[in-house]
Amino acid sequence: MTDERTVTMSQKELKRIGILEKVLAKAMTQGVAGEMLGICTRQVRRLAKRFEAKGAQGIVHRSRGKPSNRAISSRTRDLVLELYRKDYWDFGPTLASEKLFERDGIKISDETLRSWLLKSGGWKKGRKCRKHRKWRERKPNYGEMVQGDGSHHDWFEGRGPECVLMAFIDDATGKPFARFYGYEGTIPVMDCFKKYVKQNGIPHSIYMDNHSTYKSQAKPSIEDELKGIEPLSQFERAVKELEVGFLHAGSPQAKGRVERLFKTFQDRLIKEMRLAGVDSMKAGNEFLKRYLPKYSERFGAIAVGTTDMHRAVPRGLDIDSILCIKEDRVVRNDFTVSYGNKLYQILSRTNAKKVRVEERLSGRIVISYKGEELGHKEITSRPAQVVEKRPPVSVTKYRKPSKGHPWARWIERGYPQNPSYQQKEKVGQKEKELLLVP
Repeated sequence: MTDERTVTMSQKELKRIGILEKVLAKAMTQGVAGEMLGICTRQVRRLAKRFEAKGAQGIVHRSRGKPSNRAISSRTRDLVLELYRKDYWDFGPTLASEKLFERDGIKISDETLRSWLLKSGGWKKGRKCRKHRKWRERKPNYGEMVQGDGSHHDWFEGRGPECVLMAFIDDATGKPFARFYGYEGTIPVMDCFKKYVKQNGIPHSIYMDNHSTYKSQAKPSIEDELKGIEPLSQFERAVKELEVGFLHAGSPQAKGRVERLFKTFQDRLIKEMRLAGVDSMKAGNEFLKRYLPKYSERFGAIAVGTTDMHRAVPRGLDIDSILCIKEDRVVRNDFTVSYGNKLYQILSRTNAKKVRVEERLSGRIVISYKGEELGHKEITSRPAQVVEKRPPVSVTKYRKPSKGHPWARWIERGYPQNPSYQQKEKVGQKEKELLLVP
């Protein structure tokens, strides 16, 4: 009884069988067969012998169905999957392969890990569905445009308070700068921008969205309309004082570079901080100092141009007097100024009717008039108001006069000179109103 087996062959192998049959039948020379198959005549003779002895089974590659000599052992595969389920259960294959090498010393490609996870069901590939957008080229020079925004997220996964990550990213190189803050507001974005300027310099322009922190939502006054001036937010005013161009994006996709940065951080940064045990904003900011340079080296791009568009802070420029909240306040008759639900006494002699109050990033309050700082102090306690006690006011309540009362007789006679009084009497089914007006 013959052993019948099904042999699966490729088109290449089927082509070889057809040519080898002609070689064995002396219908084609070995040289012509070698040219047609792209092999030497020596290999043609080997294949012809194997085909004549074993048939189609001899043409199939001998390593088919056998494990590769370079294959990773099943023991290593099981260890990797166990570590993934234990420590990297929500990591993507790329990040997980990096962490396996850094922390566990296991070097494995992301594609190999991806295939293992797909087979074991430990990871499902998500399909990206995005709307079509027009691609915009990067700015050619470093510092020519910086995109900025804030991201609200549970960055510490319950280990610490929920906070906001304020970030700026260079459009040409993709180099980011970020800090954690308790909220997204004027003081945090000014503080983050100040630290960015201290590290990199003043950029040429900034690209941000229409959040009320970055763009004023107030309606222009009549004076502003006559002058053609639009209201500015505090941050917008400070940036323009530094001669930095301010651009507002009409959609999140327009400033997609910083949006994609947050998407990456919400995946990679969160897991990196989890492995490092970061559980507070202070520890997170210290971690960012070490993490961001590595991130820039890993994912940064090389600018097309060679010019650095950042400007150094000019000598003599007090950047703290620009990156602050500025408001004008009226000076009262007792030379006090109200700001932030607090009262300040001006100590310097001045005839100013209005002064400028500056709230610095450090929390210090500066009051000035025509560029000159005025001495002041906060009034912490106000004198208690003396409330004058007055006797209660007696309220006379009018009553219906009796039948023998003179008013009642006047009402019956219908004299209009009677005092104001309103009386209602029911007579049968009708109601009779008597009203006398003095």
